[in-house]
Amino acid sequence: MSPSETAALRRLLDEAEIRAVIVRFGRAADRNDADLIRSCYHPDATDAHGHYNGDLDGFVAYCGQFTGAVTSLTHFLGQSMIELDGDAAWAETYCLCLIRMPGEDGAPVDRLANIRYVDLFERRDGEWRIARRKVVHHPGRVDPVGIDATFAPEAMLGRMDREDPSYDRRPESFLP
Repeated sequence: MSPSETAALRRLLDEAEIRAVIVRFGRAADRNDADLIRSCYHPDATDAHGHYNGDLDGFVAYCGQFTGAVTSLTHFLGQSMIELDGDAAWAETYCLCLIRMPGEDGAPVDRLANIRYVDLFERRDGEWRIARRKVVHHPGRVDPVGIDATFAPEAMLGRMDREDPSYDRRPESFLP
């Protein structure tokens, strides 16, 4: 392989590893999985989410406070622009986040958050993780919703914890 091919391959591998962290964060947040959230950040990382701005331990605690208050959380990740600079990288990722929660009157509402994750990644000991994150907010919306039935009585229902069906990878778990 030529030096330019080797450099191109290294760039593609680095970008893939960074995208994997971004996707892992979406899953971690949607499942409210504190350990998985931590795996996306270096231990000394900071996160400026808006309602919480500070260190990783505080951010994990902030995420945990939504247990029971949010019925579901779904991150729809869009494109990521990644700029590499050795063992550092800057990434900007578009995201629509659908948050179902009780409204002021107790009836469910869907909040659509229109955000961008702006991250400084660092590769330490061969592993890419977030070192600094800031969330850029755009106007979103809140919509009242009527709760619909599941698609079928046999449908597997999503959960915001490690009991979600996606965690069970046993072959027999794929049929209800």
